[in-house]
Amino acid sequence: MAEGPTIPDSEFQQRWQTLQEKMAEHDLDVVVTHGHEADPANVRYLSDYWPLFETAGVAVGREGDPALLIGPESLTFAQGRSRIPTIMQLLQYRESAEPDYPGMELDTFADVFDAVGGGDVSRIGIAGMSILPVTIYDAIVEAAGDAEVVKADDLLTEMRMIKSENELACMREAFRISEVATEAVLEQIEPGMTEQQVVGIAQGAMYAEGAEYEGHPTYVLSADASTHAIGRPSPKVIEEGEMIQLNIGALVSGYSSSVGRPICIGTMPGEMRDLVEVGLEAHYETMELMRAGVPAAEVVIKFEQFLEERGYADCLLYGPCHAIGLMEVERPWMESSSEYDLQENMTYQVDTFLYREGAYGLRWEDGVVVTAEGVEMMSNRFLEVIEL
Repeated sequence: MAEGPTIPDSEFQQRWQTLQEKMAEHDLDVVVTHGHEADPANVRYLSDYWPLFETAGVAVGREGDPALLIGPESLTFAQGRSRIPTIMQLLQYRESAEPDYPGMELDTFADVFDAVGGGDVSRIGIAGMSILPVTIYDAIVEAAGDAEVVKADDLLTEMRMIKSENELACMREAFRISEVATEAVLEQIEPGMTEQQVVGIAQGAMYAEGAEYEGHPTYVLSADASTHAIGRPSPKVIEEGEMIQLNIGALVSGYSSSVGRPICIGTMPGEMRDLVEVGLEAHYETMELMRAGVPAAEVVIKFEQFLEERGYADCLLYGPCHAIGLMEVERPWMESSSEYDLQENMTYQVDTFLYREGAYGLRWEDGVVVTAEGVEMMSNRFLEVIEL
């Protein structure tokens, strides 16, 4: 199989320079990003490194190349993956079992600030504050001395929310693989299989097509478990006539995808089919409302009005969109309180989740790229009532 799309070194170098320009605008001398295995986004965006067991960071100064910050055990792994030449090992990035590593010489945050900030540091920004462990935060504050430590997530959010052509190529490939995996499930799923067995079908197809991992835990949620907006598959046996919620997403060069389809083996009961059809109508309505220049809040308000007019407002948990990229769910959300306009090359999951409490739920979900005229759909197969 030919090698899939990826991000070139030149684009990583441009990211460092863009961040440094934003740091100058915000009077920041150093920015430290944080990431772990489940949410590596900011670290991977700047370095292509994806931590495993240990956590990781990237420290960026006003000038020069950044430094990748890792734990004591990950050096050879990081050397094989990182686009950043300078790699520093700190105890605070060790795995959660907290080994001491006696006798091992490790760097400190004071060393980091000297390396990327030239020792003259007055303001330090942290990106990834919501997932930053107290141990790392305390070590940064202690090494900062009199320097101010502030939250700097918005700098990376602003950079990540408009996708480059290389990023879009990775995402399109991830969605292609997700659709292939969805097709494999639709062809092979049978009554008597467990939810977990069906997950195995999806995973096998994704990896066979070149995915590096799953973009998120694969959802195969049946019967009342289909009401879960967030859930995990179980050993439950799948039966005819019940709702089965599929959400299948591949990861390609760090970029995520997700294709969500409600399906039923056999004929859907009447009320279930009605909800599925209304959900699909609402799904398309959202995409009709989206284009560059439209206020995000306007899309949400009109989506909610659509469901209200059809009498299904009480079936809505949330919606209709969240951004997607290096994470399957990332900023910015699209909510009635949003205060921004859509821009070209923003990427979203159109995520239409409706449910009847205690009975069944459904999710139509597809990736789109915002354009001047509307949206480009990165996934568009199986957008119909699916009765197997």
